[in-house]
Amino acid sequence: MVPTMPETPPPSPAIVPVILSGGTGTRLWPSSRESLPKQLLPLVSDRTMLVETALRAPPEAGFAPPIVVCNESHRFMVGEQLREAGITGARIVLEPEGRNSAPAIAAAAVLVAETAPDTPLWMMAADAVIADLAALHAAVLAAAAAARAGYVVTFGMTPTAPETGYGYIETGPALPGLPGVHAVTRFTEKPDAATASAFLASGRHLWNSGMFLFTAATLVGELERHAPAVLAAVRKAVAARTTDLDFIRLDRNAFVAAPSISLDYAVAERTTKAAVVPASLGWSDVGSWAALWELAPKDSSGNAAIGNVVVEDSRGSYVRSDGPLVAVLGLEDAVVVATEDAVLAMPRARAQDVKRIVDRLKAAGRKEATEHRRMYRPWGFYEGLITGDRFQVKRIVVKPGGRLSLQKHMHRAEHWVVVNGTAEVTRDDAVLLVRENESVYLPLGCVHRLANPGRIPLTLIEVQSGPYLGEDDIVRLEDAYGRG
Repeated sequence: MVPTMPETPPPSPAIVPVILSGGTGTRLWPSSRESLPKQLLPLVSDRTMLVETALRAPPEAGFAPPIVVCNESHRFMVGEQLREAGITGARIVLEPEGRNSAPAIAAAAVLVAETAPDTPLWMMAADAVIADLAALHAAVLAAAAAARAGYVVTFGMTPTAPETGYGYIETGPALPGLPGVHAVTRFTEKPDAATASAFLASGRHLWNSGMFLFTAATLVGELERHAPAVLAAVRKAVAARTTDLDFIRLDRNAFVAAPSISLDYAVAERTTKAAVVPASLGWSDVGSWAALWELAPKDSSGNAAIGNVVVEDSRGSYVRSDGPLVAVLGLEDAVVVATEDAVLAMPRARAQDVKRIVDRLKAAGRKEATEHRRMYRPWGFYEGLITGDRFQVKRIVVKPGGRLSLQKHMHRAEHWVVVNGTAEVTRDDAVLLVRENESVYLPLGCVHRLANPGRIPLTLIEVQSGPYLGEDDIVRLEDAYGRG
C-alpha cells in the first residue's frame, strides 16, 4: 500500500489593507476642508497622506491590493492619487454618507467575506504618520497571527506624554502562543490630565492608534453580536451595490440607515476577543497644527517654515503658506497658516480649538468653511479668480483626454479664452477647435461641452455672466464620469 502524503495546508490569505478615508480634518483648516480633506494633501512629505498610507502595505511585503473606503465626492481624487503612485488593483468603496468607522469597515468586511471570509483585514486611517515601517510590519505580522486565531487586534502606541487627546488601552497578560500580543484589560476614552499622567506613570497603558486587524469572518461575527443594526444595514447596502466605472457604490438608502458609531464603541470595547500589540512606531494621528509642528523639521529657534514664508525673530512657531508670501515677526509658540483665500493665526496651544472657527464660518454660510478656491474634478480642476455683481472669472485646467459633461445653463452665459493648449468645444450642433489666444462664446441655454484632445494640459479663462452663477446651475445631458 502506497503511503499517502500529508496534504500541504493552503497558504494563508494575504493581508488586505482597508484604508478609511472619510474624514474632513477640520482641525487642520484652512488647508483641510470638506472639499479637499487632510488625507488628500501632502502635509508631511511630497506625497499625500493617503498615498503614504497605501505605500505602507506594498505587494512585495505580502500585502494584497488595498480597499479604500471614501466619501463619494472624493472618489476621483482618490483614484487619481492611487494611480499616480502606481498602486494597482485597489477597490474603492464609496460611502453615500459618512456614518463613522464601524459601518465603513463593516462594508469592507462584508464585501471580502463573500468570497474569502478568513482573509485578515488591516484597518487604518488614511491620515496618520508612521515613521518606523520595519517596526510597523513586525507589529502587523504579530497582529495577523492573533487575528487568524480569532482575535480583534488593536495596535497600542507607547505613550511619550500624558496626552489627553488620545484614547488609552490598558494591557493585560501576554497571550500564550502569540508573541508580542497581549489581552486588553480596558479601553479609556480621552482622559483628563491627571488620569493621563497616571496612565503614563503606570507603564501598562498605551495610546489607542485606531488601527485594527481581524479576519473578515471575525469582524462580521462580532458585529452580529454587538452591533447587529450596523451589520444589517451594511449587508443590505453591499448586497444592493452597483459598480460605477472603477468604484463600488454602496446602496444609499440601506447605508444611511446604519447607526453612526465608531468601531471602538461598536465592537472593541464590547468584545471578549480584544487583543493589543504594543509598539513604538513613530506614530501620530496628525490631529492638529501643533502635531504638524512636532513632526516638521525646525530651525535653531524651533520654527517650522513651510512654503512661501519669511520668519524673523520668532521662536517655536509653525508658519505655512500654500499661496501668498507670509512674513512673521516676533512671534512665539504660534501657528500661522495661509491659503489663497484664508489665513489662520493662533497660539500653538489653542490648536485643538480650530473647529470652533469652522463652526462659526459654517453658521455664517461662508463657503470658505468647506470649499477651497481650487475645486478638483475628474477631468482636472477649476478655481475662482474674481467674483463681482452678475459676473465671475475662473481658471479651468483640463488634463489630456479629459472632457467635461455635455451640459447647459439656465441662468448664465459663458465666454472661454484659451491660454494654453487646444480646446475641442461642442456648441449645440457644431464642434470647434479653439486654439491658444482664441475664444468662444456660449450663450445662455446652449448645449455645450469642453474637451482636451491634446497631449498637454488645456488652460482657459472662463468669464460667466448672468443673474445666478451657482455651481448647481448645471443641467448634465451626458457625462463620461457617471455623474448625474
